[in-house]
Amino acid sequence: MRRRYGAETEITVVDRDNRHVYQPDLLFVPFGLVAPDSICRPRSKQLRRGVEFRLGKVERVETEKNTVHLVGGETLPYDVLIVASGAELLPEETEGLTGPGWGATAFTYYSVEGAASLSKAMEGFEGGRLVVNIVDVPIKCPIAPLEFCFLSDWWLQKRGLRKKTEIVLATPLDGAFTKPVAARMLGELLEKKKILVEAEFATGRVDGEARKLHSWDEREIDYDLLVSIPLHGGSPFVESSNGLGDELGFIVVDPNTLQAKAAPNVFAIGDATNVPTSKAGAVAHFQAETLGENIQHFLAGEELEKSFDGHANCFIETGFSKALLLDFNYDVEPLPGKFPLPGIGPMSLLKESRLDHLGKLAFRKLYWHLLLPGRRIPLISAQLKMAGKDTSLLSSTKEGVTG
Repeated sequence: MRRRYGAETEITVVDRDNRHVYQPDLLFVPFGLVAPDSICRPRSKQLRRGVEFRLGKVERVETEKNTVHLVGGETLPYDVLIVASGAELLPEETEGLTGPGWGATAFTYYSVEGAASLSKAMEGFEGGRLVVNIVDVPIKCPIAPLEFCFLSDWWLQKRGLRKKTEIVLATPLDGAFTKPVAARMLGELLEKKKILVEAEFATGRVDGEARKLHSWDEREIDYDLLVSIPLHGGSPFVESSNGLGDELGFIVVDPNTLQAKAAPNVFAIGDATNVPTSKAGAVAHFQAETLGENIQHFLAGEELEKSFDGHANCFIETGFSKALLLDFNYDVEPLPGKFPLPGIGPMSLLKESRLDHLGKLAFRKLYWHLLLPGRRIPLISAQLKMAGKDTSLLSSTKEGVTG
């Protein structure tokens, strides 16, 4: 936006802290593969010259007055507001989770501090039952819990502890993933690695003293080490802003234009939205192209483009220096094939490969030096491309195609 409008437009970024985290690397911290400090950089240094960075916490938004209220009484008027406040971890919302055992036998790696603490616990782990529990959905990066299971399998084998450890994935979903083809293939991979799946497990409470998970239907899962993916919600200020969000605190937007229902000059992007696709970094990147064009259209009094199709892609680390790649949108589920070039790739879709693993690692530099400066990734379209995908599987999985 700064490159497009220059000094004609005042752009202010408000954030409650000055620490930007490369969240995909949180997965690697518990296994000692990445140092916590290496994945954090100052937010202010990621912004183009001429963009004002304001350190402050938002209290509420008054859409009818085009005003953002900060904690402490300061107000910021706006002509266009973009909400990019992400998703927040709410571990305290699950009974007992943050009680006895929290930080000792129960952890989350969805934060820098949590991942660092879990790393120390993993170092001292000598076997037993390792349970990865998704409390509820939606969550940031829905495939990350699977990745943790796969990396745990690799890491325990490396330390000679795999035969002494039972790995369990407790999920509220009815399988490994929400779409049939990927769910089947990922389920087979979990089974191959002898990772147990406790499906449709709706966590009701945690007994840290007895080391037990309790579901709402009265099932129990014992654990020696619990890795929790807590309940997620929107930023607290959304609840205090009349008409801005849904019951979970996520911004209600048109899923194709990203314009908020609350007001025509309000837009949202990334995990902050309620759009029915993955809360993942790639989604925010693809949304940014639609958002940039639609803000320009809005300011010019033109009709908005319905160009965001729910496109998401993500690497799934599977251990032993391999990974696989998913590419899908609102209407098309992840399918096998080649990406981004049909028949050539070089990346494989829904198939383990070393090249996909290297792609995941290489993405770090792309993120800091290409994505954050607001540049496009060569050969990668913001909209899903069907070329290179095995569409023969679509006809037998229509229930997963509608998104």
